[in-house]
Amino acid sequence: MTGFPGQMAGVAGLVALYMTAWFAVALVRKDNSVADIAWGLGFVLVAAVTFSRRSALVPPLLVTALVAAWGTRLAVHILLRNRAKGEDPRYAAWRRQWGRSFVWRSYFQVFLLQGLFMVVISSPVVLVNTAPSSPRPALAAWLAGSAVWAVGFVFEAVGDAQLARFKRDPANKGRIMDRGLWRYSRHPNYFGESLMWWGIFLAALGTPGGWMTVASPALLTFLLVRVSGVPMLERRYAGNAEFQAYARRTNAFVPGPPRKAPAAEP
Repeated sequence: MTGFPGQMAGVAGLVALYMTAWFAVALVRKDNSVADIAWGLGFVLVAAVTFSRRSALVPPLLVTALVAAWGTRLAVHILLRNRAKGEDPRYAAWRRQWGRSFVWRSYFQVFLLQGLFMVVISSPVVLVNTAPSSPRPALAAWLAGSAVWAVGFVFEAVGDAQLARFKRDPANKGRIMDRGLWRYSRHPNYFGESLMWWGIFLAALGTPGGWMTVASPALLTFLLVRVSGVPMLERRYAGNAEFQAYARRTNAFVPGPPRKAPAAEP
């Protein structure tokens, strides 16, 4: 198998080994939360390995730098956030639910499944880094992609920093964060992550065949909005009156002006 499919097959093998190693770490530590740290760093690994196979400089250097900045910042943020806090409640709940089947289900449903998503989402990076050199300039695609990525990076990094600062204040314990970027979106960090990968996809459009990697940002956005992002996090607040009021006035994902609360009936 040669060309882009062959490169993707090689990346799939690399990611499988990478996630298996993190699974071993999780078993030793009895903490599947390490999968969240592995997520961002896995993309950095894929970008670095495929960058070594480049036939050009500018496009691979651009997308590799964007992915490295995103993945490294995210991994460091999660590492610091989870330090000395034990296993994330999501994974702890699965540990209880899965019982005796916890080990093999963790391997397949947490680590290898995330690895599969990682392979699909990394496809624009793999394409740009391994495609034959093209004489066609693509400055517009590179600039547009970088601009969209930059906006997304601000949303994710600033949103994470604002939430971390809010949680460090003991006076906010049990309260809902509705300040800063969180006034306009219930999940500005997730929105930013999605936007960054749409930016990477736009940059990849400067490479012949770049349109084929649209599944990358589409899948990530779907996961954040419908599967493991917004729904999973908001289930924790079921029955929380303050959160329900916040949800009624604030967009879930795409930022927008807060809505006015409906007037009380006489």
